Amino acid sequence: MAGRVLRRLARSLLLLLASALVSYAVATAALSPRAYFEDRTPRPPTVAVDHELAALGLDDRTPVAERFTHWAWRAAHGDLGRTLDGESVNAEFGRRIGVSARLLLVGTVVGTGLGVLAGVWAAVRKDRVPDRAMTLLSFLILSLPTFVLALLLKDGALCFNNSVGHTVIRYTGESTPGATGGLLSRLGDRAVHLTLPTATVALGLVAAYSRYQRAATLDVLAAGHLLTAQAKGLTPGRALLRHGLRVSLVPLTAFLSFGFLTLFTGSVFAEQIFGWPGMGSWFLEAAQRGDVNSVVAVTLFAAVTVLLAGLLSDLLLFALDPRVRG
Repeated sequence: MAGRVLRRLARSLLLLLASALVSYAVATAALSPRAYFEDRTPRPPTVAVDHELAALGLDDRTPVAERFTHWAWRAAHGDLGRTLDGESVNAEFGRRIGVSARLLLVGTVVGTGLGVLAGVWAAVRKDRVPDRAMTLLSFLILSLPTFVLALLLKDGALCFNNSVGHTVIRYTGESTPGATGGLLSRLGDRAVHLTLPTATVALGLVAAYSRYQRAATLDVLAAGHLLTAQAKGLTPGRALLRHGLRVSLVPLTAFLSFGFLTLFTGSVFAEQIFGWPGMGSWFLEAAQRGDVNSVVAVTLFAAVTVLLAGLLSDLLLFALDPRVRG
């Protein structure tokens, strides 16, 4: 097991380096930090702009490979560079990552857990009303773009607040500005603000995972050992819980790693619509300004999260499937 993890970590490091190279090359080709400085009023002289870009390591007269080498060397030593305003990318990264991590962690846990439960529940009740209702609801959610789903949830919260006459569901920002009270009060305020962004991220996972888990569970329900257990008097649900649930979870572990990047994309829209100052909103702001160093920092965060999800997928597969351990 330890050797498997070490080999996976080595491959992940190579993939991370390749991701950094590609993202830096694409960001350099697509973005124009020079335009950010030249569009100021009054327009600065070209020499001053060249000096600013050189100080940031973004001199467009230097070959991309050389710029990337200097950036990668600094990044390997913990320095992600400077923003176009001269601020530390590391400091901004530190402020933003906690916001996104909370949203992604809660959304992943809630979405995955509910998706697995919904898939198993639908499989046990195959072709009955609950199964058909779950199928209809899942495809309805999957057909909606993430930003449309977020806007619908936001409008629903607004209508609910108006109907009760005061603000019950808060949906703007990570917390209420100027909120006072003890620790529990502040945690409750943050939990209320987290509700709709988490629902936006989690609903897509519930819809997708429930479909995969339903199909995997139906395959397990048709297995010989479960049919034998049912012949001995166990209901399909009890037979599944005792003898087949772990097996039915195996296919989902592979989907976990592949679906994590889509989850990150969904969180970008959630952060933007609900006013969360996370990595997603930072990425959009940086791309609009042409801030290469900030854009590359966010893409590195996305790459690391996807690679960690892949490692987690391998560990779960190892724990669930004895054939892998053999």
